[in-house]
Amino acid sequence: MVTTFTNIDYKAQFEKALSTIESQQLTIESQQFTIQALQLEMLLLKKMLFGSRHEKFMVAADSTAPTLFDVTAIAEVISTTTTAVIQKTTTTRLQPNHKGRNQLPEELRREIQLINPDGIDPAIAKKLGEDVTETLAYKSGELFVKRVVRTKFFDPVTNRIVQAPAPDRAFERCNVDPSLVAQVIVEKYVDHMPLHRQLNRYVRLGVAISDSTIGDWLTFAAGLLLPLYQAHKKLVLSCGYLHADETTLKVLDRVKKGTTHLGYYWVYQSHEQKLVLFDYQTGRGREGPESILKTYQGYLQTDGYAAYEYFGDQPGIILVGCLAHARRKFIDAISNRKDIATHVLTEMQKIYAIERHLSDNGIVGNEKLLYRKDNAIPLLKELGSWMQEAYTKVLPKSAIGKALFYCLNRWEKLCLYASTSILNIDNNPVENSLRGVAIGRKNYMFAGSHAAAQRAAMFYSLLATCKNYGINPYAWLHDVLNRIAAHPISRISDLLPQNWKPQGTS
Repeated sequence: MVTTFTNIDYKAQFEKALSTIESQQLTIESQQFTIQALQLEMLLLKKMLFGSRHEKFMVAADSTAPTLFDVTAIAEVISTTTTAVIQKTTTTRLQPNHKGRNQLPEELRREIQLINPDGIDPAIAKKLGEDVTETLAYKSGELFVKRVVRTKFFDPVTNRIVQAPAPDRAFERCNVDPSLVAQVIVEKYVDHMPLHRQLNRYVRLGVAISDSTIGDWLTFAAGLLLPLYQAHKKLVLSCGYLHADETTLKVLDRVKKGTTHLGYYWVYQSHEQKLVLFDYQTGRGREGPESILKTYQGYLQTDGYAAYEYFGDQPGIILVGCLAHARRKFIDAISNRKDIATHVLTEMQKIYAIERHLSDNGIVGNEKLLYRKDNAIPLLKELGSWMQEAYTKVLPKSAIGKALFYCLNRWEKLCLYASTSILNIDNNPVENSLRGVAIGRKNYMFAGSHAAAQRAAMFYSLLATCKNYGINPYAWLHDVLNRIAAHPISRISDLLPQNWKPQGTS
């Protein structure tokens, strides 16, 4: 029997098999990461569709850390624990502690209904007293015709025909009074009622108004308010500290048949001076804010959108980060790495508790700055170091890795607020100003044109500023529309909401 041996390169086969196994392992790891990313994306989509929209983070039941919105005393967060003895007292009330109904405003007109008993002559009977019950009543809105009559007279003394001059009219080419135009604008841009719903209501009141007519009213009103908007814009950009954010708006475009164009409102807010500026742009590119902020100097607080990074390199502009946006990244990453996300969120709650303490106690100026330096800055430094260490232990492309990278990549900007007394911890003030737009676009869905979207930006800017100053938007707009056509352009700033005084007041 003859045995034949074949030379087999076992080493080469082993290396080939090992290479194949390593390649398969890499493929499996990549697929596992893709699955995790898709699962996270699915959870986020489910949260957007079915979940609660609040961002409140609930710590474990045995944790003593404060929550963002329901915090314990600041001393419990940043100093040693102290024990206090509280004496409890019990009070017995014979009657329920009910303050009764709120009094109806005295300035409201009273419509009196007098009810006398049957068979009694009030002129003869002696009145002993009366019981008065007041209820809040309502009459539906009324459309009426305002008729201005200018009588002509013949003056026999001078042998002349005399007539009073016609009063100034803001809407000379329309048979509409500023009171109705102001109501239409406020109902759409403050109360978020679409024009077609308003028109249907006027039909019920007996007057049919066409879409084109009401559109002309708004266009003319915007033209009257344009100098006021420009003065407002100039004032906002002269502030040394602005919040900035953007939101979408669907716009009808003649070029795009059967669909709408996605435009953007870029919003700039001076939190300290309570001023809000809306600017419409057709896109989300850097060109929009660049055209507005080309002469701006000061702090600019934004989220992490890449278009804003350009301004950090511009002389005179200092970018400030938003801790609320950073916080949201870790809320989204809890399902990925609960231990890391929970630790970061708990530390951020402590930082927010410091801001809550400053706000609740009205601490401002140098005292606020010193308090932040003593309490917030040490917490921020410790959290930054902890996140750097944690980042080395996670996958960079995982949800928690992206959250950590987002913070670490802009940590200096996120911490900048604590070294001043004027900066805010986050960008929430300007986000609050965007809520009206979010509600409005659900109701009226789109703007009729790009020009209409920019007109809406004018109305949103001035009416949002009215809200911040606690001014009745209808009273302001009605008065301004009555006066602005004859108002000197050199004193146009007198009509801005924060400077406005009703006609006839000193």
